[in-house]
Amino acid sequence: MERAERADRILDAAGELLLAWGYRRVTIDEIARRANVGKGTVYLHWKTKDSLFLAVMLKAQFRMHQRQLARLRADPLEILPSRMMSRHFLEFQAEPVLRAVYTDDGDILGRLHETARKEFAELIVQGDRNLRHHLEVLREHGLLRDDTDVQHQQYALLATSTGFFLSEALLADRAPESAEVRAEILAHTIRSALEVPAGALPHTGSDPVSGPGPDAAAARMRAAAAAAAPEIIAVYKQFAALCAQEMRRQIRD
Repeated sequence: MERAERADRILDAAGELLLAWGYRRVTIDEIARRANVGKGTVYLHWKTKDSLFLAVMLKAQFRMHQRQLARLRADPLEILPSRMMSRHFLEFQAEPVLRAVYTDDGDILGRLHETARKEFAELIVQGDRNLRHHLEVLREHGLLRDDTDVQHQQYALLATSTGFFLSEALLADRAPESAEVRAEILAHTIRSALEVPAGALPHTGSDPVSGPGPDAAAARMRAAAAAAAPEIIAVYKQFAALCAQEMRRQIRD
């Protein structure tokens, strides 16, 4: 079995057990049995139980970033905060590890969340910088409101999204049944608070469709997004590379 394939099997087994039993109860012995490898083989890849589970969290984050990059490359309108966060919300439903991280689930993560905050401090800071830069680029291209401080917009975006993520547990009995409906409510909330409506975008000489009307407005918005997208994609591509680098750092040389 190739080293990379074996490491993936161990990560998958660790992730399954983390969700089923929680950090405190899972042992390296049980992970090795689930992955059908020897206990010593696990330690060939990771020095400690913490480094293994940190890699599980990073792998989930890395998959999310790769999917986000694919969406950005396929459709420049995916750079809009309303779209980005509603997609993250749906991925939050599909990735149980990410769901535990976002909701700070103590039963699953135990002290691992605190360890992750320390180990990933640089990534967290860089992620905040990336989001700030993302919003600044949107403002430069007229896609985000500029009547308030960008730092306040960043806080509003994160606070709103965090509220929706936490509400999955806190308001489960009062929420619409469909995750897609909840994601659209999140998108509408962010769009209303932060984004410039398509009809309010200024006309330029390079507009693909001129004149009034919804088609012309939609074309202006897509053109503005297409102009802004390359810089934003470059930022998240670099961040995905940093996540991959951190995953490699957790592996024993």
